[in-house]
Amino acid sequence: MADAVRAHPWTDHYPPGMRWDCELALKPVTRFLDDAVARWPERTAIEFMGRAISYRELAQLADRAAAGLRKLGVQPGVHVGLFLPNSPHYVIAFFGVLKAGGVVVNYSPLDAERVLAHKIEDSRTDVLVTLDLAALYPQMARMLGNTRLKTLVVGDLAEFSGAPGPVRAQLEAAKMVAPVADDAQHLRFAALLDNDAAITPHEVKDLDDIVVLQYTGGTTGLPKGAMLTHRNLAAASAQYFESTRGEPTPILAEGSERFLVVLPLFHIYALSAVMLLGLRLGATLVLHTKFDVEAVLKEIAGSRISAFCGVPTMYTGMLMHPKARETDLSSLRFCGSGGAPLPVEIEQRFFELSGCHLNEGWGMTETSPSGTFTPAREPKRRAGSCGMPLPNVDIKLLALDGSGREVGPGEPGELCIQGPNVMKGYWNNPQATAEAFTADGFFKSGDVAKVDADGYFYIVDRTKDMLLCGGFNVYPRVLEEAIYEHPAVAEVCVIGIPDAYRGQSPKAFVVLKPGAEAFDIDALQAFLKGRLGKHEMVQALEIRAELPKTPVGKLSKKDLVEQEAHRRAEAA
Repeated sequence: MADAVRAHPWTDHYPPGMRWDCELALKPVTRFLDDAVARWPERTAIEFMGRAISYRELAQLADRAAAGLRKLGVQPGVHVGLFLPNSPHYVIAFFGVLKAGGVVVNYSPLDAERVLAHKIEDSRTDVLVTLDLAALYPQMARMLGNTRLKTLVVGDLAEFSGAPGPVRAQLEAAKMVAPVADDAQHLRFAALLDNDAAITPHEVKDLDDIVVLQYTGGTTGLPKGAMLTHRNLAAASAQYFESTRGEPTPILAEGSERFLVVLPLFHIYALSAVMLLGLRLGATLVLHTKFDVEAVLKEIAGSRISAFCGVPTMYTGMLMHPKARETDLSSLRFCGSGGAPLPVEIEQRFFELSGCHLNEGWGMTETSPSGTFTPAREPKRRAGSCGMPLPNVDIKLLALDGSGREVGPGEPGELCIQGPNVMKGYWNNPQATAEAFTADGFFKSGDVAKVDADGYFYIVDRTKDMLLCGGFNVYPRVLEEAIYEHPAVAEVCVIGIPDAYRGQSPKAFVVLKPGAEAFDIDALQAFLKGRLGKHEMVQALEIRAELPKTPVGKLSKKDLVEQEAHRRAEAA
């Protein structure tokens, strides 16, 4: 192990007291909650709509959920879907499924119905937990009888609020509640919990048992289910924990932090880096059902939030809000950015606003999603870097020509990762699993990256997003970083469009800052001259009021590509 450490240049730049070869504390995921109860039984675990739930009460609710799920036949080998927003139902059901011996399958409320049907069949989901919200329940109700789904457990968003009656009345007045069928295929969440919790929780004997089937969005075809195990999720949580310890005092202290949770818990980023890390730290999780900029700013200031994880578009929204400058963000001590490359300008502007650095990291669904981190107390930030590998993580870059050659500092290559956080494989898809790994066991990410001599990595782009313009490789992220330097630009996304001469040309989709004056392609090209090479120059521009985003809030290139193709087909 010592030889491996010396071979990794990034270890020389680790924060004091942090070691790449440290022994990670690995344990079954169910222990995260059990251990928190043992240490902080009366500390608030969840705050939601005016109600506080202690760690002791949360564990009791999870035990009752497990007992109720056992009555529905949930045991080892049974897969249970969660189709939920950020409410206590998610945390209770998640641990209830695991304690009953089942496997969690996460579902996104923004998935198309054909994708939902595919996930149900592919994952073999027979029982699914959701809420009676109009945005959720009807989609899954249509799956009953049309897929293998047999039972819906349906909760009420208001039932875990501080004022269930008034909150329910508000939801109904806003027509946000859907009528729920009363038959053998339906069970209310309250009825699921209506028991004495007298069960023996499932004993995890192998850390390589699957905990979660987490489906990847993918850029083409139907999504694949990444098999994430107890080892994977425990390792990712332990890696995040190690990166926040710090010396002489920890960046995040046990038993005292307040995490604001707006990233959707059904997404691996929030599940691992927020919920599980929060439980490991004994933090209070303040749940918001959606990202609302004004509500987030108000919560941070009013509730003295100490930790917040988001995606770049969330931080962009906060910076653009008219009340941002007058909001007290001084309680923030750790802010994480992931899910998409962080524009350099956004990091700099957020630090000026809050005094808290945005600590960029890289990871994927298949890596649980840990991978790299930026030391939170590093005074000199490396612009554009997603940081260095976390403890026990090894990363190498392979040449893009398919030769298998490992490239050195400064040369772009496909980022390949190995570590205890990397998935077991793709569910029910051995071919895709085999294709995803190198012969020596590294997962091929599909991301193009560079590394400097100190071991800091820089994501250049996705291999699938790379454009071929007149024989030159062009990386949209390079163009986006240059366009973000324009003082009028709030958000930008670059895709390739057909070009009869060059094969492809870059097109930029831009959202302007409030009050900013619009510009045309000629003005943009003039601004970018000297910032981009001739082969990289943007050839088309479209200014929009907003850009499409994924369920977790990332800018969606996939949607823009589809919209552009549809527009061109109609014009042909």
